[in-house]
Amino acid sequence: MTRLFNEPAAFADEMIEGFVASHGRWVKRVSGGVVRNTQSTPDTVALVIGGGSGHYPAFAGLVGQGLAHGAAMGNLFASPSAQQVFNVAKAANNGAGVLLGYGNYAGDVLHFNQAQDRLRKEGIDCRSIAVTDDVSSAPLAERTKRRGIAGDLTVFKVAAAAAEAGYSMDDVVAIAERANDRTRSFGVAFTGCTLPGADHPLFSVPEGRMAVGMGIHGEPGIGEDDIPTADELAELLVSKLLTEVPEGVDLNGARVVPILNGLGSVKYEELFVVYRRVAQLLAEAGLEAVDPQVGELVTSFDMAGTSLTLFWLDDELETLWNAPADAPAFRRGAVTAAALEASDGGELADVELSIPDATTESRAGAVRILAALGAAKAVVDANADELGRIDAIAGDGDHGIGMERGVRAAVDAARDAVTRGAGAATTLHFAADAWADKAGGTSGALWGMALRAVGDAVGDTKAPDAGAVAAGVAGAAAAIMDFGKAKPGDKTLVDVLVPFRDALAAGVNAGLSLTEAWGAAATVAQQAAEDTAQLLPLMGRARPHAEKSLGTPDAGAVSMALIVRAIHNTLIEQTTIKEKA
Repeated sequence: MTRLFNEPAAFADEMIEGFVASHGRWVKRVSGGVVRNTQSTPDTVALVIGGGSGHYPAFAGLVGQGLAHGAAMGNLFASPSAQQVFNVAKAANNGAGVLLGYGNYAGDVLHFNQAQDRLRKEGIDCRSIAVTDDVSSAPLAERTKRRGIAGDLTVFKVAAAAAEAGYSMDDVVAIAERANDRTRSFGVAFTGCTLPGADHPLFSVPEGRMAVGMGIHGEPGIGEDDIPTADELAELLVSKLLTEVPEGVDLNGARVVPILNGLGSVKYEELFVVYRRVAQLLAEAGLEAVDPQVGELVTSFDMAGTSLTLFWLDDELETLWNAPADAPAFRRGAVTAAALEASDGGELADVELSIPDATTESRAGAVRILAALGAAKAVVDANADELGRIDAIAGDGDHGIGMERGVRAAVDAARDAVTRGAGAATTLHFAADAWADKAGGTSGALWGMALRAVGDAVGDTKAPDAGAVAAGVAGAAAAIMDFGKAKPGDKTLVDVLVPFRDALAAGVNAGLSLTEAWGAAATVAQQAAEDTAQLLPLMGRARPHAEKSLGTPDAGAVSMALIVRAIHNTLIEQTTIKEKA
């Protein structure tokens, strides 16, 4: 378990502060993460990587000359927000564009794509590479759905070396994609990991058993087996990966980089015993091991486990893999010393956003919106542990924590907006941006989009009425389904949002007041959330463990149903106050 922490919610920020204080030769802090503290060659492509915290050396430990130019650092096991990625990419840009690199998880895809769109709108050439090396997370025919685990290192290292060598953006992207196509990983775990402040691990494995094919965010394995000997484990890992030799590779005489990665609690000495047999098996298969890596490269807090990665080389990939690099957690060869960047005072300061003019009616609506967000915060705080428990059954267990961070930030931002005289739309827009930025993860992106869509519909010129609110909910559903690609039946919050949208619209069209229509729709939402228990997840981190979630509702669906019911209670209170006035 994680023993050394202060306030669990502050763990990620305090960790970053300490990392920068101890590694100032390589990195400096910017809003959203870290960037190189050395000057990079002008007019070269910059590689910005990132993901949730809790995986060191990934991702910040890979920032330095010859490797990444910056790392966007999300909260624990939660993707960085689009704002964080945008900030780091802007700071890291050398003038020839930015390549964003990340593991293929739904939240990371959403946030990094949003940041990519924003960078392009500012005239910065921006591309992305989502690493998909985990063979256990999807069949070969569906490789684009696979997760990124320890194979992140090979893709990032090759892409960074190409950028350092002056490759064009098109060529950097092409070589990164080739590295991804030639990287395969497979892992096992003997215990789950425990987040700071939690009193139990995100998943557990029976004594004497191991989880096979688990993820790096506390997701349980796709199966279990008896704990083998070190040699037997090596045989399992190698045999699994040799069933997926990349197309065009001749097994006899092929050159591979083997990476035996410790996930947090398996000691280096144990890894060396396992690698002893891995090396023998690779040689027996006719392979030549090049530059083996044994140690902790992508971890998961205190998870006891290991993964094996095979990176299948060609001449160009080998040259780039062997190129010099100097980062806190990965060094090789001798890089040409670069001058330190001039200090800019540390982390970028938050910019106070201006408040557009609003009518008296809209400002009164903003006060009611703040009350609704306060009710959402109260119900999330009260149910955070249960939401985490539900999420941990097939996912990573962080939904409750993420929702708490998001809704608290939204309330604070909305309160600030109301205090400064904001209207309904501006209040919702401030809340949306704060929720997405502080929560990170998939839920942060989607709730940010939802609040923004409602804000767009209600505006700042009149009191939010039933028709505008219903239109905003419809806009939220459309935006979320278009961006996240989820549809009803995929076991996500969309399974609640769509029937809620339809019931709200039906009530408004029938002439009901907003309070009445919302109440009827909230009842529909509650039933829809309960019904997700019988669905199999087809999106997100729970998808590889679909059968485990049967009988349990989706955490995102449950949290949405709880929130819309809590908001209905505030609408009733506001109606009662009006009637008494």
